[in-house]
Amino acid sequence: MKTAILTDIEGTAGSISFVRDVLFPYARRELPRFVAEHGREPEVRRWLDQVAIEHGAMCDDAMIVEILQGWIDEDRKHTALKALQGMMWTDGYRREDFTAHVYPAAVAGLRRWHAAGHPLAVYSSGSVPAQEMFFGHSDAGDLLPLFGAFFDTEVGGKRDAASYVRIAAELERELGSVLFLSDVVAELDAARAAGMRTVLVDRREDYPEPRTGAQCNGHPRVERFDAIEP
Repeated sequence: MKTAILTDIEGTAGSISFVRDVLFPYARRELPRFVAEHGREPEVRRWLDQVAIEHGAMCDDAMIVEILQGWIDEDRKHTALKALQGMMWTDGYRREDFTAHVYPAAVAGLRRWHAAGHPLAVYSSGSVPAQEMFFGHSDAGDLLPLFGAFFDTEVGGKRDAASYVRIAAELERELGSVLFLSDVVAELDAARAAGMRTVLVDRREDYPEPRTGAQCNGHPRVERFDAIEP
């Protein structure tokens, strides 16, 4: 049986800076336009109204936009903000305002593993729709056909071993036949505790100071996907 490969996105397949330097600023900048154009759509209105209710005041859309922009500046993790950001990013991808950054070596590795028959899946803190938009509108084109499954924190936190047990069950795989790739040691610790194989992806672009020795906590370390042997 071929090893299944489960990969994180930020800092692993793509750069950490893409979200910080492209997606977050885009959402902040485009909020007024997006709300003006889509604010009457039921799914958008639902989240805008939730913000107004939670703010404890009668807010018009301009005020709601200001509140949301403030939350972006604070890096606040709020369900309504995450939902609206996801919608705006989807809109941005479809408008071709940007494409998602995926490292060229990661693209080559994913294509090579797929061609060799290794099932590929994604596990990221971003929502499954956001993951699908990311890989469907990448710098290298549509990479969605490479993947068989996507997982977000609906299955549990990334630092919780039980999450990886659930993922393996959904993939119909023994835990030991799944290789998890991440740039976060604590996530790898959880996957290893569950029984998965692990690799620490330690890219110089994202982590200028190499993490070696005890910092790897026993996880094999690579700087590029082409150094990974499934």
